[in-house]
Amino acid sequence: MAPSTKDRQRGYGWVIVAVGALMTCVGMGATFSLAVFLQPIAEDTGWTRAGISSAMTLGFLSLGVGGFVWGALSDRFGTRIVVVAGATLLGLGLMLASRATSLLQFQLTYGIVVGLAAGSFFTPMIANVSSWFETNRSLAVSLVSAGMGVAPMTVSPFASWLISMQGWRPAQMTIGIAALCLLVPAALLVRQPPALADDGTPAPAAAAERTSLTVTQALRSPQFIVLAATFFACCAAHSGPIFHTVSYAMICGLPPLAAVTIYSVEGLAGLGGRLLLGVLADRLGVKPVLVAGLLVQAFAAGSYLFVRNLDGFYAVAVVFGLAYGGVMPLYAVLAREYFGPQIMGTVFGAATLVSSLGMALGPLVGGWIFDSYGSYLWLYISSFAIGLGAAAIALAFPPLPSAQARRLEPA
Repeated sequence: MAPSTKDRQRGYGWVIVAVGALMTCVGMGATFSLAVFLQPIAEDTGWTRAGISSAMTLGFLSLGVGGFVWGALSDRFGTRIVVVAGATLLGLGLMLASRATSLLQFQLTYGIVVGLAAGSFFTPMIANVSSWFETNRSLAVSLVSAGMGVAPMTVSPFASWLISMQGWRPAQMTIGIAALCLLVPAALLVRQPPALADDGTPAPAAAAERTSLTVTQALRSPQFIVLAATFFACCAAHSGPIFHTVSYAMICGLPPLAAVTIYSVEGLAGLGGRLLLGVLADRLGVKPVLVAGLLVQAFAAGSYLFVRNLDGFYAVAVVFGLAYGGVMPLYAVLAREYFGPQIMGTVFGAATLVSSLGMALGPLVGGWIFDSYGSYLWLYISSFAIGLGAAAIALAFPPLPSAQARRLEPA
């Protein structure tokens, strides 16, 4: 028997998942590979490491703003045109950064242009994929997010190899060209979900899921407030340990090369966590899995205080990485369930922007704590407490709406 139109559409949804995973891998990997370029750029140009690193700070903030802006544009104009524009901007930004002749020029091109471009992939593709699936939605979203976990194992080593062969400027130029060649054709494969396709006769499911809320009403609703607050607290809880644990391990007496591997273990565990918690959320429900993941994250962050050897750090890193990696895609699934597909990109982009502020706090506050007290004790205690707070906020999530009742009351 030939496959039905619905079956073919469902099958193409997995193509969209693969494209989204590729985009998040290349986009985020290219952006965060600056850590690999840091020393070669400093040695070649004489620019300060603080100045070069500030490009990453700008990039992180631009990524958050970009997620909101690109998400809103994808709601209005469709996902394909957004990701094509983002892919083009990413390649051009990397190529321009490779030719920068001053630190300010590098900061602006890498920090703002590349950061904004990278923000065009995660939020729009997550919003798009979430509307392709009624079943296995959490798994599909988690697989797109998994591209971010693969990036440190692919783009960063590739960048390091290019630098050793060519120097940092040709290496960054090559990555920019590769991003264009990979992502622009991949972006052309992106389609709107069948329920959102403008064929003149909206599918019944689309009509059932259409919400009467404006974006302003959605952003003022209790559902969004709880979503954004939980996302913020979750990121504030794990960003400090992610950034400072390598330094903490070295203070505990581990050699630098061994300490760096802790970060790699966290990243690999996060990749597995995205898949595991995605499957569990499809079977058990998003809210209970999210709350459980947040509790595990909190206790794992606090557990770093009680380990001193490499095996102990590895054990905690596996649990911590699994938890924080696993919960991150679930916020997109909740946003889709609460607000439906019509304003998903804008709403999830806004939540991502709030979460980026939480991510920015951890490294900054952790550094201040160490400079003030000569110890990371209060960093991990704070992360534990904030992590518990994130779980407590998540308990306040209102019941998920049914497919027949998507109307939300603004706060």
